[in-house]
Amino acid sequence: MNTSAETGKYGESVVCEYLQDNGFDILHTNWRNGRYELDIVAQKDGYLHIVEVKTRKKDSLTSPESAMTRTKFRFLCKAAEFYIALYHIDTEVQFDLASVIYTAEGYEIDYIPDVMSSVW
Repeated sequence: MNTSAETGKYGESVVCEYLQDNGFDILHTNWRNGRYELDIVAQKDGYLHIVEVKTRKKDSLTSPESAMTRTKFRFLCKAAEFYIALYHIDTEVQFDLASVIYTAEGYEIDYIPDVMSSVW
C-alpha cells in the first residue's frame, strides 16, 4: 500500500469484516454528506455505532489512537448529529474506535467500544 488513502481503505475493509464477524450490521461505509464524513456506521444490540477507523503501518511514528484528537472527536460528533437527523435515527448512539496496524504479514485490530468514556 503506497498512499494513505489506500492504507485507510484497507483498514476500513478489515474492520468491516471484523464487525460483521462479531454480529454487527453495517449500514454505511465512508458515508459523506457535504463536509461530514463517517468511516463506518453499524448497528448491534439496539445501538447505532459510529466507528472511526485509524490505520497505520507497523513502523509509523504515531499510533492510530493518538490520531483521535478532541478536535477530531468533536467533528465526528457533528457528523453523527447530521447523520442521525438525516436518517431520523431514534436509538442509542455509541462512538467506537478501531485501530488497525498492518505489516507485510497481516494486521492487528484493537477495537475500543464506547471510546468517549474509555479515552476521555
